[in-house]
Amino acid sequence: IEIVIDKLAVDTKDTPRLAKSVSVAFKQGDGLLAVLDVQDNGVRYYSKHLMDPVSGISYKDPSPHDFSFNSTLGACPRCKGLGTVSVIDVDKVIPDRSLSIRQGGIVPLGKYKSALIFWQIEALLKEYECDLDTPLNDVPQEAVDDIFSGSEHDLRIPAELVHASNDYFIHYDGLGKYIQQMCDQEMSAAAQKWAEQFNKQTECPLCHGARLNTESLHFLIDGKNIHEVTSMDLTSLYHWLQNLQLPPMQEKIGREIIREILTRLKFLLDVGLDYLSLGRGSTTLSGGESQRIRLATQIGSQLVNVLYILDEPSIGLHQRDNKRLIRSLKSLRDLGNTIVVVEHDRDMMLSADYIIDLGPRAGRLGGEIVFQGRPADMLKQSTLTADYLNGKIFQEPSALRPGNGKSLVLRGASGNNLKHIDVAFPLGKLICVTGVSGSGKSTLVTDTLLPILSQHFYRSLQEPLPYDSIEGLDALDKVINVDQSPIGRTPRSNPATYTGVFSDIRNLFVHLPEASIRGYKPGRFSFNTSGGRCEACKGNGYKTIEMNFLPNVLVPCEVCHGKRYNRETLEVRFKGKSIADVLDMTINQAVGFFQNVPAIIRKLKAMQDVGLGYIKLGQSSTTLSGGESQRVKLATELGKKDRPHTVHPRRAHHRVAF
Repeated sequence: IEIVIDKLAVDTKDTPRLAKSVSVAFKQGDGLLAVLDVQDNGVRYYSKHLMDPVSGISYKDPSPHDFSFNSTLGACPRCKGLGTVSVIDVDKVIPDRSLSIRQGGIVPLGKYKSALIFWQIEALLKEYECDLDTPLNDVPQEAVDDIFSGSEHDLRIPAELVHASNDYFIHYDGLGKYIQQMCDQEMSAAAQKWAEQFNKQTECPLCHGARLNTESLHFLIDGKNIHEVTSMDLTSLYHWLQNLQLPPMQEKIGREIIREILTRLKFLLDVGLDYLSLGRGSTTLSGGESQRIRLATQIGSQLVNVLYILDEPSIGLHQRDNKRLIRSLKSLRDLGNTIVVVEHDRDMMLSADYIIDLGPRAGRLGGEIVFQGRPADMLKQSTLTADYLNGKIFQEPSALRPGNGKSLVLRGASGNNLKHIDVAFPLGKLICVTGVSGSGKSTLVTDTLLPILSQHFYRSLQEPLPYDSIEGLDALDKVINVDQSPIGRTPRSNPATYTGVFSDIRNLFVHLPEASIRGYKPGRFSFNTSGGRCEACKGNGYKTIEMNFLPNVLVPCEVCHGKRYNRETLEVRFKGKSIADVLDMTINQAVGFFQNVPAIIRKLKAMQDVGLGYIKLGQSSTTLSGGESQRVKLATELGKKDRPHTVHPRRAHHRVAF
């Protein structure tokens, strides 16, 4: 709606009238007015806001929320600030185009059934002179598009199919809409899982992955919008800000802001995170990267007299970046703080001002302080750690495995920062993928190769990053991912239950004479089921006392005293040991105890061989570190019967040779 405020010929004597008319026009037009020149019929727009003088489009004054994809004010309306949208993957819906629809060529529908959707598709195909028996290769692409997206007009269903006297006309919404409806949160979990197998995540067509709305992306600094700035690696961003030239007024406004940004970027660069970008998703960061970001935050806070505790911050770090990390820790120390680092890294140990060495071995053979003092003094000792640091203990393979002569070849890998590379993985060998932090190791193995193999063997829904082709899959029959995720999320899970050795131990106890006389079954020796467990603590061995405003406190059960089982179950003994005594054994003790039981000793030896001899069979999985959980998973696979054609992707830490 346009409102005419005034009509006048411009003259100096009418200046007060003109000023009043402009004021009224801005008020009525919410900061926007237009001037019509009667001589050339040209319209000129004037605005108190940000406005395009040609089109007259005006934007409101920006606020921080307009540049946040977590706010409805700034988020892209199509993808809701995610940058990706879920779409139907035609190749998953129609994997084999040589089949007809009647033969089950459309996977979500299956083979032909006397159902409405098949009648609708048949009526649709008749318009293209096809039917349900036509191979999908021969069906026009326009018809396939209509099957997915729906018909613009009602379809005629013959009367004999619907058992009516007249033909039935019905609108067809399309297969795509039906699958998308199954993904709604209101549907059952089973329906959502069924529908998700036909979807794929793709770049949002509206914001093209920028996650912000169009208006927010139109604000530019030196020709770059906020998405382009946050997509730069930190080194490039630092140099761009340093060399940024702004008009005098903008430079005066942004001087302090730019200085603060540069300061914070310098902290991130100092801890070896120059390869990251500010827009990198937090879920894609490794544990070491997340810890170093928190470290950079603490360095920037400039706190003093604080005790910082870091647990293996060098995980995943190349030695080049490790030196940067050490310099950052020293700068934090120089501010007047105390840094306590739990670490195995050689450079970190030798850079410490004071070192405490625990040992002499692991598990029940450890728990003592074997040295404390300066690193230079520790090198003069004969502790196990000192011997490794001095190079007295070093194992080098006598010969390299020849492999089986076959290779897995990945061509054209171009995900993230990979430059369309071709990689050959010789099979039957131990392969190490290394490089500086951010060079693309995880992108290549975890995000490209592993999803390809998982899709091939297990029909995984995870999409690999872009690649051209892969060769050599016929030489494999399985892929196993051994990562550092917990082996269980509850205290009831433990190494014995995860590896399956506990089932063999329970079967052994069932066949003992005492158990046979009493008629005990394997469930009797499970702490997860009623019968043999202590019912006072439900087999936990402890009770939880809830504390208001404080963490919960765990106390041993007053009935079973932490043994988890009732008195009758504990009376059954093998070599004088009850089932509770067995769970309390370390792996090393259990290997000697069960040395004559082949089914049990094979799995126990696998855990011992990967360096887990010090942990207990019944130790809660929540108390295991990421590395220990990873080795339990590896031992589980090693304890199984040989299966030679298997790939084991495993993320290791950068370590020197000790």
